[in-house]
Amino acid sequence: MSTPVAHRYDFVYFFEVTDGNPNGDPDAGNLPRVDPETNQGLVTDVCLKRKVRNYVAEVKANEPGYKIYVREKAVLNHQHDLAYKALDLKPESKKLPKDEAKAREITSWMCANFFDIRTFGAVMTTEVNSGQVRGPIQLTFSRSLDPVVSAEFAITRCAVTNEKEADKERTIGRKFNVPYGLYRCHGFLNASLAGDTSFTEDDLELFKEALNNMFETDRSAARGMMAPVRCYAFRHEKKTGNARADQLFNHVKAALRPEVVAENRPPRSRADYDIHIEGTLPEGVTLEEWVTA
Repeated sequence: MSTPVAHRYDFVYFFEVTDGNPNGDPDAGNLPRVDPETNQGLVTDVCLKRKVRNYVAEVKANEPGYKIYVREKAVLNHQHDLAYKALDLKPESKKLPKDEAKAREITSWMCANFFDIRTFGAVMTTEVNSGQVRGPIQLTFSRSLDPVVSAEFAITRCAVTNEKEADKERTIGRKFNVPYGLYRCHGFLNASLAGDTSFTEDDLELFKEALNNMFETDRSAARGMMAPVRCYAFRHEKKTGNARADQLFNHVKAALRPEVVAENRPPRSRADYDIHIEGTLPEGVTLEEWVTA
C-alpha cells in the first residue's frame, strides 16, 4: 500500500440531476430537499458518502483493506468484534482495553480494514467499543446554483396485492421530480488526519475514481439522470495549508451563461452554465482537475 497523503486538499465538486429526485427528505414525504427561503436544491453530505461507499464496495469487493463499515443492515457491534478477534482480545462492555497501546491497535485495525473509516471517520463507541476516528475527508451539503422546481406526479399500479382488491380502484402513488439542477459541493482533505488513519495516495485515487463513477452504480428511476460535471481541487504545499479554503473556493466561478439569462429561461443542462477558475492562486497552491466535463 502507498504512503499516507501528505498534502492538504480543498475541492469543489459539481454534479447534475435531470428529471429525478437526488435526495428525498423522509420527513417531507420524500420530496426533494430544498432551502425553504431560496428554493435552491440541497443534497446532504451523507447522501454522497453513501454513493462513494457503494462504489468502493462494488469495485473492491472481497479485497483486503476495503471493507465498508456503514452499509445496509450491518450490525456495528459485529464489525467491531472483527478487530478484537483478529487481535485475540476480549471486549469489555462499552470500554476500550485499559492498555492504551492495545486500544490504539484496535482502532488502527478498523482503519486498516475499512475504507470508509479511514476516509470519513467513525464513532465506534457502541457496546463493543473500538474508539473514535476523525476522517480526513469531509463534505458539505450540496446546493443547487439556482432554485429548483419540484414537480409532483400521480402514478397508478395495474396489479393488486390480493384477490380482495381485484375489483377496487388501483393504487395511486406519487413521484417527485426536479427537471434540472446543477449542484455544488465543497470538500476538504486534512493531511494530518490522513496520517492518523493511514489514508493513502492509493485511497485518494480510489476516491477520485468514485467521484467520477459513483452515479453509474447507483441508477434508479427515482434519481433520474445524475452525473458528475466538474471537480476542481486545490493542492497545498504545506501539510497545514497555504491559504484558507473559502479564499480558494472564491476562485471557482459558476453561473448561468449570459444568453440563458437574456432569454429568461430556466437551465436545463450543464451547457447552460459557465464554470471556470478566475484570478491568480496563492503561492504554494496548485490546481488539479479530478473530474472534467
